[in-house]
Amino acid sequence: MLRHFAAILCFLMPALGMAQQARENGAAELRWLDRTTGVLQNIIVSQEAPIKLGPLEIHLHSCRSPLGDVSPDAFALVQVKDWPRDETLFEGWMVASSPALNALEHPRYDVWVLRCKTL
Repeated sequence: MLRHFAAILCFLMPALGMAQQARENGAAELRWLDRTTGVLQNIIVSQEAPIKLGPLEIHLHSCRSPLGDVSPDAFALVQVKDWPRDETLFEGWMVASSPALNALEHPRYDVWVLRCKTL
């Protein structure tokens, strides 16, 4: 039994050292698309100040990017609300390298993260 535990531990040890370090940033650059009018806009959202675009209110809770030049990826914890109806449309992590992985599902608007920013 102890041998099995030791074998499993030896197998998992390299994975423990492979965790990538991330930097917390104060803002994120998001892309917003109105599919009806075709308006495409890049916006900067800071953690302190939500932004309103049409009926959407976008809150950034966190934006993390890997340390070093290993990956230009960004991971943003975002909440998107329909502010006139006070309804949350999306709340979760958006990943810049995989925008379709966890996206806002709205019939008119698309929002996705491009990169983290420091203000």
